[in-house]
Amino acid sequence: MKVFFGGPDQPARALRDLLEAKVDAVPTGGTIDWMTYYFRDEPLAEALVRAHARGVQVRVAIEGCPRRRQANDRVIEILKRGIHGGLRVDRRLFGASHLHTKLYAFSDPNPHALVGSFNPSGTVPEYDPELIADIGDQDQGHNLLVEIDEPRMVDTLVDAARGDLLERTARQASLEADFFPRRHDPLRNRIRRFGKASKLRIAASHFRDPTMVRELAGLVRRGGSVQVLTHHTQRRSPKKLVEKLRSAGVRTYRYDHPKHFPMHAKFVLAENAGQRWSAFGSYNLSRTSRWLNQELLMFSDDSGLWEALDARWATILGEPWCTQ
Repeated sequence: MKVFFGGPDQPARALRDLLEAKVDAVPTGGTIDWMTYYFRDEPLAEALVRAHARGVQVRVAIEGCPRRRQANDRVIEILKRGIHGGLRVDRRLFGASHLHTKLYAFSDPNPHALVGSFNPSGTVPEYDPELIADIGDQDQGHNLLVEIDEPRMVDTLVDAARGDLLERTARQASLEADFFPRRHDPLRNRIRRFGKASKLRIAASHFRDPTMVRELAGLVRRGGSVQVLTHHTQRRSPKKLVEKLRSAGVRTYRYDHPKHFPMHAKFVLAENAGQRWSAFGSYNLSRTSRWLNQELLMFSDDSGLWEALDARWATILGEPWCTQ
């Protein structure tokens, strides 16, 4: 599987440029199905409108009540005028529950979908630098998108983009897709099977779940090795929880870029009993993500993907503003 990275070491706006190139490549009669949380990139919205105008069926689901309430309003108006009934603005529980999945599916040149952590949350020219400073410049911070082209899994992901798939698990070849909200956490279920000499590395922009702290502490007690990489802000990862991880023997890293670029990548690298797997998606380590939000967490046994994420882990930890 292909994986695409954004970050300070990559060209600025690399992931949004990738999305725009894929939009432009879909011909008349094709389909585009997207869902995302923040969408402020007006040129990218205009690319979707152009695709609709040339006869592409464009469907976009977007969060209507993000944490910064008006953040998506300008793009919503562009898409309302430009793709008409293809737009779905998601508003749940007055903003207590969010559409947080980042999923971008295309019918051509072959059916495929991009899944990961990237929101097209910036725009050019940027009209609200204070907002970007608050939510983080995802065009230059650490993010990733994984390209999936297994036909049945792509069909499942497109179905998800067109409507809710709650507490459902889909499997195809080396992939598993878990859709949230759900009562049981598939990541925790896997961790519970880990024992002595197992290794677990978690990159999570948000870490606010005390239950996961206890799960990781239990793994350390069983003889496993655990590392956690997270963003520096207290809102995303409170100091109290990070200190609990450290006291339990979990090695933790905080990412604090001098230009405030976020560590927004979300992925897991696991090694247990001679087997390796990785996980990626929109899922944060928070109770909101598990019980309220529409999220997507994917697991993969693909060795090439594991090695690419392993190399990316080393790259991030090698930056001088990533500290223990």
